[in-house]
Amino acid sequence: MALLLSLWLAFAIDRWWGEPPARWHPVVGMGRYLGWAGRLVAPREQTPPPPAARSFAAGALAWSAGAVVVASLACALQAGLQALPAWAAVLGLGIALKPLLAWRMLRDETAAVESALATSLAAGREQLARLVSRDVARLDEAGVRESAVESLAENLNDSVVAPVFWFALLGLPGAALYRFANTADAMWGYPGVREGRVWDWAGKWAAHADDLLSWLPARISALLIALARRGFPWTALRAEAARTPSPNSGWPMAAMALALDVRLGKPGAYVLNAGARPPAAAHARQAQVLASRAVGWMLVLASAGLALGAA
Repeated sequence: MALLLSLWLAFAIDRWWGEPPARWHPVVGMGRYLGWAGRLVAPREQTPPPPAARSFAAGALAWSAGAVVVASLACALQAGLQALPAWAAVLGLGIALKPLLAWRMLRDETAAVESALATSLAAGREQLARLVSRDVARLDEAGVRESAVESLAENLNDSVVAPVFWFALLGLPGAALYRFANTADAMWGYPGVREGRVWDWAGKWAAHADDLLSWLPARISALLIALARRGFPWTALRAEAARTPSPNSGWPMAAMALALDVRLGKPGAYVLNAGARPPAAAHARQAQVLASRAVGWMLVLASAGLALGAA
């Protein structure tokens, strides 16, 4: 029951206070470690490349070392908190869980793109650049809006559903390990050159680890969006999700495209629900409503699972 109550407390803290300062944020700390380790494992662009197996092994070893530390610290913290009186355990677990999920920030940042678009296309592009890694300079208004809705759907899984799923399954260590894996994928997992270093092999372990840990939560996220929309054809969802190169991110994005009956896509990469119209401002607002409902369904289902586990 401590896990159940701390989950609701974490969302209450998220709603009223949002993110903690960066100096205290565990995900920021994970990013600092990954930035430091990344400079050791990824070869420089201008140097002769090492054997692929060596780069892969170095990335896997650095990822595993960080994962062991993160999971061990979370295990120790949870064990220490659970030894306290029940009210203190709930308070401590809720505070510790909050930085591992980011619903308020996701909602506010994606809504801010639409607000910026109402000012100008340039403002919309600038706000979108805070959310996505793609080049926003050539996106028109529809492209900016599509990217924002996609980011809302994809990060609904990465920043909310998946951390809660692993928390419900494995407690605080599960949520912490997932956020480490997801952060590592964001920083290491995309092949090519970034900041003068080559990630074709050094980041493969991180990419596959995130794929594995996100596989089921991504499909749950799609189901939650379907519940928020009161259903749509599952066969269509499977077909649309398969159009993206990622085995996971396509599921919540395709679910959102079908739920809104709009086209979503990344230029030169994929198009979801291609026969539909581009999203308008009303669709962006509706996406926020659907995502909020999906989070509500998630809390109900996670609470039911934790309550059954405690029974």
